Amino acid sequence: MTFTEEIRKSADIIWQESKDHPFILELKAGTLPPEIFRFYLIQDRYYLEQFSKIHLKAAELAIDKEVRSCFLDGVKSLEAAEISVRKTFFKKLKVSKEEISQTPIAPAAYHYTSHMYREVESKSIARIAAALLPCYWLYQEIGEELIANGSPDPLYQRWIETYDSESYQNAVRRQIQLTDQLAHQASFDEQLLMKQAFIVSSYEELNFWEMAYTKQKWGLKR
Repeated sequence: MTFTEEIRKSADIIWQESKDHPFILELKAGTLPPEIFRFYLIQDRYYLEQFSKIHLKAAELAIDKEVRSCFLDGVKSLEAAEISVRKTFFKKLKVSKEEISQTPIAPAAYHYTSHMYREVESKSIARIAAALLPCYWLYQEIGEELIANGSPDPLYQRWIETYDSESYQNAVRRQIQLTDQLAHQASFDEQLLMKQAFIVSSYEELNFWEMAYTKQKWGLKR
C-alpha cells in the first residue's frame, strides 16, 4: 500500500460524508437551489485564488526542479479552471465582479485556506503537498461517481464533467505521485504530520459543502 493509499483509507469516513452531503446529492438530482450553487461558486473562487498562491509558495520552497515544476503545473491548471468558471458558470448565473467583491469570505473558506497557509509556514514541501491533495482527489472521486448518471440540470452536469475530464485526471495523478515521492523521502515523524495535514484538509472539504449549503455567515447563532 502506498502512502497516499494509506492516508486516503484513513480519511474514508470523512470523504463518504462529503459524497453523501445534501449539496452533492441535490446537485446530482438537479434540485440544488441556484442561490446555493451561486454562493458556492463565489466562495470557491476565493478558495482557488489562495490555492493557486499556495502552489506558488510551495514552488518557491522547492529545491528539486521536478518538484518545483509539479507545483507550477498545478498553477497553470488552476488558472485554466478559473477562466473556465468565469466563462461558463459566472456568465450563466450573471455573477458580476461587484457581487464577488461585495460577498464576504465565509468562515469555512477562511478556515480552510488558513489551515493550508499554516502548512506553508512549516516550510515543509511534503506537508504542503499532503494538505493540497484532498481538494484534487476528492473532487475526482465525486466526479467519477456522478458522471455515470449525471444531473438533469445542464449547469450542474457541466460542473460534474469538469472533474471527470482527462486533463483533471492527469492533474490528480501528478499530485498523488508527488505526495508519494515526498513521503518516501520523509522521516516517520514527517509522514505523521503529512497524514495530519491531509486529514484536516479532508475535514475542511466537508465543511466547505456545509458552508455552501447553509450560505454560512459570520456571527453568533441565537
